[in-house]
Amino acid sequence: MNKHLSKIVLVPMIVLFLGNCGVNNVVIEGQFPTPNISKMPVYVAVIYDQALRDFSYLEYTETGSEEFNIQSGASHVELFNSITPAMFEQVIFVDTLEEAQIAGVDAIFAPAIEEFQLALPAKTKLDVYEVWIKYNMRLLTAQGDYIADWVLTSYGKTPTESFQTVEGAINDAAVIALRDLASSFSLSFSDVPEVRDWLDQQ
Repeated sequence: MNKHLSKIVLVPMIVLFLGNCGVNNVVIEGQFPTPNISKMPVYVAVIYDQALRDFSYLEYTETGSEEFNIQSGASHVELFNSITPAMFEQVIFVDTLEEAQIAGVDAIFAPAIEEFQLALPAKTKLDVYEVWIKYNMRLLTAQGDYIADWVLTSYGKTPTESFQTVEGAINDAAVIALRDLASSFSLSFSDVPEVRDWLDQQ
C-alpha cells in the first residue's frame, strides 16, 4: 500500500476510536402516574428554576474520567407536572414570582434538587443499579416568604439481569426513584408541621 494512502486511511480510524471513548449520555425517560388522593382546596403556583430544568449528573470512572452524563431535568419537571394537579384544587405553572402574584395564588411550590447519587455494580460489587435523589421542597407565600422548607429523599434500584444495557438500567433505577418521590411527597405533604399549620389557616 502507498505510504501516503495508509496515513489518510488511518487518521479517520483514530478519530472514530477517540469519539467512541467519550462520556455516555443517559436522558432519563419514564411515565409518572398521578396519585389517587383528595385534592387540597388551595391555589398553588409551581416554579421550576433553571437548575432543576437543566439538572444533570456526571459519574466518573475510578481514574477520574467522565463515564456517564445523566440528564434528568426534564423528567423532574414531568413528574411534578403530573402530581401537583392531583394534589391541589387549582395549579398554574409560572416562570417568575411576579406571575404568581398577578394570578393571586395562595402559595408557591418551588422544588429543588440538592443531591443525586448513582451506584454502579462494577464499583459496589452488588448486582443492582441504585439511584438516590435528595430534594429540597419549598412552599412559599405569594410574596416569596417561606411557609415551609423540608427535605425528601427518594431511592430506586434495578437488578443487573433486568436490562441488556447499563444505560437502560440507570434509566429504570432513576424512574423508580422519581416514582418513590411522587408517592412520598403526595402522601406526606400535609404532615409537614409548617404546611399543616398553613393549611389550617386557609
